[in-house]
Amino acid sequence: MTHIEVFYELKNSVLQHYKKRYPYFNGNWKTFSSQDILNLIEDVEEKCKASVSEKWIYTHLKPETNEKLPRKDMLDIFSQYIGLANWDAFQYEHNQQKTIEVSKKSLKSRKLLYISLSVFVFLIIIGLYWQMTKKTLEKKTIHLEEKFTQDSVIPNITKAYIIEDSVEKEIVVKSSKIEVNKEAKVVVKSPFYKEKTVDLKQNPEIVTITLEPNDYANILQGFIKSDIKDWETRKEQLEKILHDNVEVIVMLPNNLGAEYFNKDEFSQKLIIPTASLKKMKIVEVKNEANNQIIFIRLIQE
Repeated sequence: MTHIEVFYELKNSVLQHYKKRYPYFNGNWKTFSSQDILNLIEDVEEKCKASVSEKWIYTHLKPETNEKLPRKDMLDIFSQYIGLANWDAFQYEHNQQKTIEVSKKSLKSRKLLYISLSVFVFLIIIGLYWQMTKKTLEKKTIHLEEKFTQDSVIPNITKAYIIEDSVEKEIVVKSSKIEVNKEAKVVVKSPFYKEKTVDLKQNPEIVTITLEPNDYANILQGFIKSDIKDWETRKEQLEKILHDNVEVIVMLPNNLGAEYFNKDEFSQKLIIPTASLKKMKIVEVKNEANNQIIFIRLIQE
């Protein structure tokens, strides 16, 4: 800020001080009358013990613009009139005020900038969350089918789950179809199919999950449901598909508990079938690495 600009501030301060002394005056330097000039001269003489001419006031205070700065001794007088020691003190105080005002404006600008940035970041986060939620909530229908025959999967015994945070949540399988979120991770389990896990987020093009049959479990199911024709052949086949340490658990109806069978006991039950055997339903099968069955769970219907 130039010295002339600071002088304009001094003129304004003098005018405001005069208004305090003469409250009835409500004008500006342009409307400052001869009587006002006389009042000001008298006021300055009384307060500052210094004299000021009418010409000086007409020359330096009344004009709206000033081409040059008045003498410093006159500036000192009017600085004292408004309560400061001299012109240097007025300049110092004025510059301090401007610095504070600039600092406040700068602080306010920074606050506004921080608020704007915070709102902007918040809106971006909301937008991203909305996009992620939208993708997550979008549904797609997945078909389940047998790998070799393309038949529908065996109902009631085929279970599907979505995996969220390593936790499996069962979902409905209806007419060999499941409905899941577009980015879900799905696992399908059944005693008669090999377990299949599919990540739809990584493989968005998938619309069908193909299940590979558990051959030995299907052969075992055939033994249970069919009539015996060649028990010797059946015995040889059981020897092949059942592990020597196979464990068989048969869950009894009406919460009566369960029965346990080893390989020989269960094989004998299959070789010489009974009416109760055909009412058994396989609900769980576990295979060893060589595909032999190591565990069977059945329910007595």
